[in-house]
Amino acid sequence: MILPLILVLASGMAHAVWSMFTKRSLNKSVFLWSIMMIPTVLLLPVLVVELSRESLPVSAYALLIVSMALQALYSWLLSQTYELGDLSQIYPIMRGTSTLLVPLIGVAFLGERLSGFGWLGIACMIVGFIVLSGVGSRKGQAGSGMKGAKPVLMALCVGLCTTSYVFVDKLNLQHISPLALLEVTNIGFVAGLTPALLASAGLRQEWKVNRSTILLGALLNPGSYLLFLFALEQAPMARLGPLREVGTVFAAFLGIWLLKEQQGMKRILCSIVIFGGILLIGVWG
Repeated sequence: MILPLILVLASGMAHAVWSMFTKRSLNKSVFLWSIMMIPTVLLLPVLVVELSRESLPVSAYALLIVSMALQALYSWLLSQTYELGDLSQIYPIMRGTSTLLVPLIGVAFLGERLSGFGWLGIACMIVGFIVLSGVGSRKGQAGSGMKGAKPVLMALCVGLCTTSYVFVDKLNLQHISPLALLEVTNIGFVAGLTPALLASAGLRQEWKVNRSTILLGALLNPGSYLLFLFALEQAPMARLGPLREVGTVFAAFLGIWLLKEQQGMKRILCSIVIFGGILLIGVWG
């Protein structure tokens, strides 16, 4: 279990690092477009070859289009959220929302049940979200109302979008391979940011200032998921899935230490509480 654990921790760290690069970039839309365009170009032959060999039903193509549309929305929401909020505030909410919503949807609509640990985990996550949002605090009230709440609301929308495309992609895997599906989602992601890229005219400047982090981000973005897939070959997903969200704690530390964001101790503690809630739901819930 030691090697899968190391791989999962590395996966969470890699995801947090490329997210930090995005937050530190000049233009979030241009940066995200750049790091995703590189693997999109590299994986395009894989998708073309697979679709030319496989005869998919119309319903399968419809699902792929839905996946692309959700990725386009996700990429736009992600870029806007990084523009508005601190990494240490928005990242735990973005990553935790999906874990929070899935069991609640199961209880409400699918007749599933949660254990006492599961409900405790949900309570931990909700408390962490509320404290991170600043609701009820003097600073939160002084943050000019909606303006202060907007990054949190956007982060929740990112998490909701993530939940949606995970369900759709689970269905897509019945028709195409994971690598081909990754390329479909890459195309949707890039398409969602292309209008912002064209409007900004900042591609050359972004590459001039952040060339090294763009190239590293293009490696870490798919690399974080590949590390997780390697871990899944050696241990059950039920144990490893929640552990990957340790990235919430990594991101909080990176935001406080490297980006010099405020409310350091509070946000680090909140990220730990949210991660603890994820573990309770995923392992014992």
